[in-house]
Parts: sequence; structure tokens; C-alpha cells
Amino acid sequence: MEENFKLHLGDSYKLIKQIPTASVDLILTDPPYNLSPYSTGNIEFTWRKDLNNDLAEWDKVEFKPADWVSEFKRILKPKGNIFVFCSYNLVGKWHEAFDPEFDTFQFMVWHKTNPPPKVFKAGFLNSCELIVCMWDKGHTWNFGNQKDMHNFIETPICNGPERLKDPHHPTQKPIKVLGHIIKIASNEGDMVFDPFMGVGSTGVAALNLGRKFIGIEIDEKYFKAAEKRLKNAASELKLF
Repeated sequence: MEENFKLHLGDSYKLIKQIPTASVDLILTDPPYNLSPYSTGNIEFTWRKDLNNDLAEWDKVEFKPADWVSEFKRILKPKGNIFVFCSYNLVGKWHEAFDPEFDTFQFMVWHKTNPPPKVFKAGFLNSCELIVCMWDKGHTWNFGNQKDMHNFIETPICNGPERLKDPHHPTQKPIKVLGHIIKIASNEGDMVFDPFMGVGSTGVAALNLGRKFIGIEIDEKYFKAAEKRLKNAASELKLF
């Protein structure tokens, strides 16, 4: 596969061991949230598309941040950064596992301007997601101004032509959010790694910004979609 990106189909917990030590500049990923126990059943309407609250089967497999500390640290360069999307139920586990291992543990908030509605008004809209961030002193940091330094980014959820319909991925992230992180946390020519790449959005954002990319995905249909998207992105950018 083209040197600008390399994709692997399989279990990232096993395949990450094949990545060379100190070879990755930015780990940017969106692993399972384990929200399945809190989100079940569809809500049916006569006037709009039904709301699907049933998450994918892969979300039901317990995810333990502590299992990833040693390999993340091994493959990350000394000036590297880690950014991981997570939810309220796992942020404490990420902190417990990674805070002792890095000089800094912080978080960002992604505010979704168009979250799915709660028609029964029984609780808050799911309009925010957390992104935990870890780094050591001397890490790569590219802030252009004070506005860039907010730990808050606001965009719509992934929709329109960018949103894949077949296969549909329930947690596809917008290129705008991923690109914002890649800009501030890596340099052109750097290697970005996503061990839970889904349909390849992190890879597309990385290539668009002149970075290289390694991605791993266990679901074959998502892997094929990611492969197609990255080949198209590389072709448009004349990387072949």
C-alpha cells in the first residue's frame, strides 16, 4: 500500500505490537465507549425517521484503557501526543490509567450543534463528547492564537455527503474535528495512528493535512470503506 498510509485488518490489540517503537507522532482514536447498557431500543415516529438507540455489537465488549498504556507509550515518540474520544463512563478510567504515565492529562469537549433530539424531554441532549489528551514536556504543539487554545470545539455531527450510508458507522467523526486536533498536535510529515479507525476519517484528515497514517480496523466492512476513502483522498491529493 502507498507509503503515505498503511491499513491493517484485524485485532488492534494484537497488531499494535507490530508497530515499531517510537515511530508514531500522534495517536488519535475513537475506541468503544461501552454505552450499550445505557442506550437501548428504538423510538418510532410517524413524521420522521426512527431514532435508533441500539449501539453496535462491538460496543458491548468491555474496553479497558489500562490495557493500552504500555503499547501506546512504546510506539509514541518523545514529542508525541495522544487524543482519545471517550464518554462520561470511561473518562475516570482513562485518567486512572494514563495520568501517572504522562506529564499532562487534560481533556477537550466537542460540542455537537445538531445532536439527535430528545422528544420526551427526559434528560439532557447528548450534545457533548469528551476527548482526553496526554503528553510529556516538550511535546509538539502548534497554536496559532489564543482562540486555538480553547479546549472546546463546536461543529455539527457528521452528516451530508461526508456521512457514509453504506456501511453506516454509528460514531463516524467529522473531518473538521479530527483536522483541528491533527493541526495543533502534529506537524506535516508526521505519522498519525488510529487503532480503531472505523471508516477511516482520521486517515482522511491526516492525508488532507500532509501527514502520514497507520490505521487498524477489525470489522471488514468498515475496513474496506476506509481503504476506499483513503485511496480516493490520496488520489485527489496526487499522492500516488
